[in-house]
Amino acid sequence: MALPVEEWRLCAARRWAALEPALRERLAAASLHDTLRLGCGLLRPEAEAAALRRLCRRARAGKEPAAARFYREEGNRLFGRRHYGAAARLYSQAASHELPGSPEVSVCFANRSAALFHLGRFEVCLEDIARAESHGYPDRLLPKVLLRKAECLLCLGRLQDAADTLSVVENKIAMDGIMTSPTHQALLKKLSQLKIKIHEKESWPEPAREACADIQRKSEIWEENDSISGASSSLSLNFDIERGRHLVASQDILPGQSLLKEEAFVSVLCPGESFLPQDSSETAWDTRVTNADLYCHRCLRQLLASVPCRGCSYAKYCSQNCADVAWEQYHRTECSLGALLLTLGVFCHVALRTVLLAGFAEVSRLVEWSHGGDKDLHNPEARCKHLSEAPDTRAGTRGIPGCNDNGQYQSSYQAVFNLLPHAEKHSPEHKFLCMLSVVAICKQLQEAGLEAAVLNQESSEKWSRPKICEKTSDELSPELKIMAEAMLRHVLQLQCNAQAITVMQESGSRDGAVVNKKPVRLATAFFPVLSLLNHSCCPNISVSFSGTAATVRASQPIPSGQEIFHCYGPHRCRMRVAERQQLLSQYFFECRCQACLDELESDVKSVVSVRNSFCCPSCQAPIQVGEDMLCCSNEACAISVSRESLSHRLRDLQQQIKKALELLRDRKADQAIKMLLKCRMDAGNFLSPEHLLMGEMEDHLAQVYATLGKWQEAARHLERSIEIVEMHHGPSSVEIGHELFKLAQILFNGFAVSEALSTIQRAEEILSVHCGPQSTQIQELQEMKTCLLELPRSVLQRT
Repeated sequence: MALPVEEWRLCAARRWAALEPALRERLAAASLHDTLRLGCGLLRPEAEAAALRRLCRRARAGKEPAAARFYREEGNRLFGRRHYGAAARLYSQAASHELPGSPEVSVCFANRSAALFHLGRFEVCLEDIARAESHGYPDRLLPKVLLRKAECLLCLGRLQDAADTLSVVENKIAMDGIMTSPTHQALLKKLSQLKIKIHEKESWPEPAREACADIQRKSEIWEENDSISGASSSLSLNFDIERGRHLVASQDILPGQSLLKEEAFVSVLCPGESFLPQDSSETAWDTRVTNADLYCHRCLRQLLASVPCRGCSYAKYCSQNCADVAWEQYHRTECSLGALLLTLGVFCHVALRTVLLAGFAEVSRLVEWSHGGDKDLHNPEARCKHLSEAPDTRAGTRGIPGCNDNGQYQSSYQAVFNLLPHAEKHSPEHKFLCMLSVVAICKQLQEAGLEAAVLNQESSEKWSRPKICEKTSDELSPELKIMAEAMLRHVLQLQCNAQAITVMQESGSRDGAVVNKKPVRLATAFFPVLSLLNHSCCPNISVSFSGTAATVRASQPIPSGQEIFHCYGPHRCRMRVAERQQLLSQYFFECRCQACLDELESDVKSVVSVRNSFCCPSCQAPIQVGEDMLCCSNEACAISVSRESLSHRLRDLQQQIKKALELLRDRKADQAIKMLLKCRMDAGNFLSPEHLLMGEMEDHLAQVYATLGKWQEAARHLERSIEIVEMHHGPSSVEIGHELFKLAQILFNGFAVSEALSTIQRAEEILSVHCGPQSTQIQELQEMKTCLLELPRSVLQRT
């Protein structure tokens, strides 16, 4: 959720409407500095601030012992049913609600270690056992956990460590004295079994495994750009009044060539629905798993056994190191504001974290610089205009906003600050909402006594001295007003410059042999260099992510002199031109890319319009487009049908497909197949054969047959799906790459060796262009290829 919750948006709208017309006019025309000056006192303690406090009570981010007990008991229940993955996640939830250093949190770690052991994640299991011990796990329960530790070490081949651990267990049991209880007898039996296993392994060591042939990884040719941090030397930074700052190819570029590698200046994990304020009086805790449970809140690595924050239940990390770094850099300030930040949305959270990472000294320097006397000098758009009117200048890139004195454009706070906020183009109501939200955060910081932490006072001596001037209790300090102004700038910038960090996430059931993945928005970030790329509905690059790092690759040949184009979301293969133009209006420009010009200025119909169309229900001929009534293109038929009736049939069909997928999730594969085949037959009576929904149904059928192990049928349906996807997105698109990856898995599992090898090769060629040779999917494809090529020659000849 980028923006604040709806109730706060309505509250801000009511406050705006109640203002005097003259004040509204002044706020609408005000600069960011004047907006803060005029608006700081408009957040009334008894009205807006009180309403915000009520909303924050619904966003649970604090530690609750009752919640910890609930999640631990739910974890125990699922552990008993052998659902170890789900149990581990619930134990993580329980640990996040326990106080650090308490015996209760040690029990959560010990329980989670048991689930991890059953999942075969021995290294992580050992980490959790160490956490349980360091948090004071009860001494009477320790022998059982130490036996688990010894078994992990045994499985990892660390025989001496395993033997040493068993000696510790023996001593603890002996010191206990009572050896006749059933519990002690069970421990002694397990101890004896592990000793025997260690002796067997020492006497008969396992033969050394042959080292698997290293999968050849293509090394990427890379030469750093002198002027643009993280960019290839094949790019140059240009500007003009129409396009602003933009990147251009300075030499011919090949498909798959890396153009940019950039670490996000700041990123914030997008919370799941269960963390958003719910309008409910129920006290039950949510067991749904969201991205906030699955990924590290600092580095975005996937979590298996999270390290909880010491102060709140929301933030979770992949390691103690990540937790400590996050705490030092920003989370010690954010921690107590968790509910407020969840209520005000991700954009406000990104804005706060941006200024915390930059530090007060740098923020105040740039804010004061932006107040300089020459307004044009400090307005990025005006500066670009002056530069474009002086083509003979020898300043090079030094005059381009965001560049330092040496003419270098770095992934720095200065570059972030110089991204365009378009303050004059946002509606006055939206700007007021953002201002009120930022002021609410700064007032909460001031009331919580966190101002010193925010200001990094040690970095600037002049701000560390106590101020002589007095301020009223509802007024922000001058320093916090500076931070608030920068935050308001960043919230407005994010509408046009926010970059979604996406990840390929498994969808549907995870117990099948074929993994179905789809891109999911994981976090919102500032990438200053990536933000230089202008939009096209038909881009010439692909962007992939690894944690908080973005890599840009050419998706097609780019000749020298051509601009590098990114797609901001609306793509010619997914939307009609009217839909694209409407969505792009949030960026305050009218798209004039070639795809839009072709559809707007000629009779060329969009790919989406042509292929996602209806056919005649009577003769299946194409339907001629009309407003309300659609006519069959076959003169011999000439049937007319209302658009509304066909749209109603389409909605019914989508509902039936949804029910079929629910049957699949309930492990009723045969019923799901029957329903999907019926849906396909019905669809053929009114949808064009190239309609994307026809391909989706084939894809779903392939998925069902794969769960039944009917690989030939699955491959046949997926091949039909691929034909339709190729019509929509093209033969070298990333969408085709993902579909071929699935087909390779099906053919691999069905031992269709020659077909699998050729599909793997084609999938590799496409995905290496879009995702790079180091991507997870490429590595999985290479592992499949290696496995197939190592099959006996007799098997290869039969296939």
